[in-house]
Amino acid sequence: MRLVLLCGCLLFLQSCAGQSQLIDSELETITTENLQYYLYYPSEYEENPNDEFGILLFLHGGGESGGELEEVKKNGPPKLLVDGKEFPFLVLAPQNPHKRKWWNIHAVNQLLDSIIESNRVDSKRIYLSGLSRGGSAAWDLAVQYPKKWAALAVVCGMAPVPYAHWIHKELPIWVFHGDVDKVIAVEESDNMVAKLKEMGYDVTYTRYQDVGHNSWERAYTTEELYEWMAKQKQD
Repeated sequence: MRLVLLCGCLLFLQSCAGQSQLIDSELETITTENLQYYLYYPSEYEENPNDEFGILLFLHGGGESGGELEEVKKNGPPKLLVDGKEFPFLVLAPQNPHKRKWWNIHAVNQLLDSIIESNRVDSKRIYLSGLSRGGSAAWDLAVQYPKKWAALAVVCGMAPVPYAHWIHKELPIWVFHGDVDKVIAVEESDNMVAKLKEMGYDVTYTRYQDVGHNSWERAYTTEELYEWMAKQKQD
């Protein structure tokens, strides 16, 4: 009898212990991010004080993360600006403050909204582009904020193929990748482009032959890219 009671008590205690490990609760979390950035204004911005302008959000790669802000000028549109190129739209180029973390895309989106609110920006002409780790973040921004963008240009980024259908169907997209990229395989872009085209998206794909991970050197010096981008406007 004592043995039966003992076994029963043990089973009851085990049952209570199991239940006590599962509780209901909640916690409101707050995450902050300190984003330094460059902001370029075209010469026409001051010359035409009543006009609104488009804006390009550019996200750099991992090599420019977590260092001095000056490093953002190494590649892409910021490098072209240093070399004297002019754009017909504003260019916002933030820096990822973390060497070994992904972009905080929600913080980036908040920064972009702040810049749009405090400047004469046409909300129907918001362009998005990024290279490598920044290209991956550009894909993610297009997925998470699908109705925000007038054009998307991604250079050698990892692609969220399973969520391709979350991207706005009317978004014009241009993808660049080198076919011998050993850092982010070209199949990332191959598969994403194939999926988007299968679903009827407007996608242009420039697949460079015998080019490695630095495909951004050719992509961002393609003048047609900026002409194409400047023509895009949401309905």
